Amino acid sequence: MIVFRNVSYVYPSGVKALDNVNLEVKEGEVVALMGENGAGKTTLIKHLNGLLKPTSGNVVVDGIDTRNSTVASLSKIVGIVFQNAEEMFFSPTVWEEIAFALKNFGYSEEVVNKRVEWALKLMELEEYRDKSPFLLSGGEKKRLALAIVLAWSPKVIALDEPTVGQDIIQKEKMIQIIRQINLQGKTVIISSHDVEFISDLRPRIVLMSRGRVVDDGPAEEILTKLELLNECRLIPPQIVSLTSKLDFLGFKIELAEPEEIALRIGRKLLS
Repeated sequence: MIVFRNVSYVYPSGVKALDNVNLEVKEGEVVALMGENGAGKTTLIKHLNGLLKPTSGNVVVDGIDTRNSTVASLSKIVGIVFQNAEEMFFSPTVWEEIAFALKNFGYSEEVVNKRVEWALKLMELEEYRDKSPFLLSGGEKKRLALAIVLAWSPKVIALDEPTVGQDIIQKEKMIQIIRQINLQGKTVIISSHDVEFISDLRPRIVLMSRGRVVDDGPAEEILTKLELLNECRLIPPQIVSLTSKLDFLGFKIELAEPEEIALRIGRKLLS
């Protein structure tokens, strides 16, 4: 379990990025942190493995108070994939990049080889195994960053804006991967303002604004609160916008499958 208790964080510049955040994430949950740029999403994620320590309050991860632990120790529990994937790269090849952390954690050569090959295949990077990470495309770099984290199999995986630089097909693949690792019992925390991606994933949503948690609940509930989304500078999913305009047909605002809405519209028009 991850627990934030009355957590505030002030950067050295004086900017208050988190303001009395209280949050609990249970083991095995998929949680999306949503909000405008500057809402505090990335700052919150950086508290998970101790990259940032609370100015006040406590962050407890898997029973460990992050103030009393090192980043190296917490990284065995929490793997973070940053928005700028290049922050994670410093090896000459893709293969060595994935293997680096595994070797540092003390895995045997056999285990390292197996996990690297598995991660390359999962993220469709096999053909780039001997290529420099810095020569990959933006989307490929993002997939490599995720492969690095998945290879060492931490309990918690945090993804900071995972769909940046990804096309529609890769976004669908990302959803499949998130669901797959979640089925393995992993906790997944996602920072994103990609409402279409999140509406397809249907996780629990923690809505943030100006460093505070302003709402918390299932996607089906949060993504239909049009006024609140507007206050957080988020555009509603297309299907929600559509149903909001169909009140004359007796529709309520909801997050539904497009095929279902189309079928119901047809029935209404024919009745």
